[in-house]
Amino acid sequence: MPHLRIALAQIDTLVGDLEGNADRILAALQEAEAQGCDLAVFPELALCGYPPEDLLLKPGFVADNRAALDRVAAATTSCAAVVGFVDAGRDLHNAAAVCAAGQVRAVYHKRLLPNYAVFDEQRYFAPGTQRPSLVLMGGVRVGVSICEDAFSPTGPIAEQAAGGAELVVNINASPYYADRLGERERMLATRASDASCALVYVNQVGGQDELVFDGASMVFDAQGNLLARAPQFEEALWVCDVDVQPVFRKRLLDPRGRDSQEPLPVVEVDVPTREHDERRAPEIAPTLPAVREVYEALVLGTRDYVRKNGFRDVVVGLSGGIDSSLVAVIAADALGPSHVHGVLMPSRYSSHHSLEDAEKLCAELGIEHRVIPIEPAHAALLDMLAASFEGRDPDITEENLQSRIRGVVLMALSNKFAGWMVLTTGNKSEMAVGYSTLYGDTAGGFAVIKDVPKTLVYQLAQDRNARAGRALIPARVLSKPPSAELRPDQTDDQSLPPYEVLDPILEAYVEQDRTRAELIEQGFDPPLVERVTRLVDTAEYKRRQSPPGVRVTPKAFGKDRRLPITNAYRG
Repeated sequence: MPHLRIALAQIDTLVGDLEGNADRILAALQEAEAQGCDLAVFPELALCGYPPEDLLLKPGFVADNRAALDRVAAATTSCAAVVGFVDAGRDLHNAAAVCAAGQVRAVYHKRLLPNYAVFDEQRYFAPGTQRPSLVLMGGVRVGVSICEDAFSPTGPIAEQAAGGAELVVNINASPYYADRLGERERMLATRASDASCALVYVNQVGGQDELVFDGASMVFDAQGNLLARAPQFEEALWVCDVDVQPVFRKRLLDPRGRDSQEPLPVVEVDVPTREHDERRAPEIAPTLPAVREVYEALVLGTRDYVRKNGFRDVVVGLSGGIDSSLVAVIAADALGPSHVHGVLMPSRYSSHHSLEDAEKLCAELGIEHRVIPIEPAHAALLDMLAASFEGRDPDITEENLQSRIRGVVLMALSNKFAGWMVLTTGNKSEMAVGYSTLYGDTAGGFAVIKDVPKTLVYQLAQDRNARAGRALIPARVLSKPPSAELRPDQTDDQSLPPYEVLDPILEAYVEQDRTRAELIEQGFDPPLVERVTRLVDTAEYKRRQSPPGVRVTPKAFGKDRRLPITNAYRG
């Protein structure tokens, strides 16, 4: 029975770092060769990074990407490689190259180009139109496809199987959101079973702006059984021996009949087939629990955004509340405690217990912190504005002054201390309804939990404490009513519905695109629906000015959910 030893090269690439990405590919290829692999498979657009966006409009970038591919191909010896790159002809193509024995032996162009959610591939690429070829290596006919090609039951994988493929390789840059792995696994198992082909799925890992790629590369047999799975959120070279069984019997017995398609052309790859004295038992890395999965996505997204953009340290304003506490813990896990700096900025309205809780958090995490009271600046601004505000009662204006002073302080520290990146601490529930201060708590470089609903914030904090075996985040932070502490005895529920009531409405309106009428029909309180949806609609201008943050839900603000700021529709 023929078999191939395949390395699933789950690497963390950097968009635009053509030389660095090629180095990562070559290092993984060298390791795959050392482990006796016949084939190493790399992610979609691994050479240029995904998504390259308008870098593709630069002809020099596309040419340099091709030069990087030639460098990788020239280094192939006993192990072939499937590498994602940009191919240029009359149009640009999202492509996969099969490299072997020092050359590019075959090129496949992605056929199905996603143009929904966070994807804009039709803006840049033309779909592949030529009939694909199969690659013969080690006596196995291998089909190559790219990401979205696997999502259609009648797409390229079905065509390749009907044309004689015995194994299909699918390279990916598939972004994460909660529960995404289960969706992928079910789909891929079905695709392998329908095609009667073993299927190798390799996914990118790492953070790129708002997107996080979770890896979890997989191998399925021709019956759709999961044979191997690489870890989530980690770089890995996952090696698996794949036995390729004759598939004619299953196809002969398929009640759907057999496709009468002519065999696809075959390109023979002259890589010597190696005998493996010992078979590699397939390994299935365990999946993470649901809340832990989201947490690891936030950690990876934060680490890569900070480091890939040239920063080493971050600064966080700590209020003693749940949001800033969670952000500090994520930052410490992502970058190490020595690279996280907490700033306590009490005002005349700050409670004593808030300062205590923030200081206790810093002690538990081992992060440096400082206390900078904002009262002198607050009093000075109130005095400066007194003549202009004469005759008007204090209101949210005076509250927001405090938040904006804090933003100025954090940005000043960022400037002074060699560019510490400011992490903002607003959550998705607040972002949705505009419960934030423009140029205040929205001022910063990265919004770690901007796609995390408030109810999930609590779950993440509780889970992290449980895994630590102690209260990293003080117990009082988890139990006290959330408050911005911008006026005496203020709590969030004076301005907003309780979060356990608010979050389901927001999920339906923001992520599921329900209208007001549909929400009311679902049983939500009509006046509350009217109030909440109005808040969401009128806060769009604020969200456009907020920093990017990690996407962990099926529809996030920013790159994903795109509504006009100037918009009169209130359906």
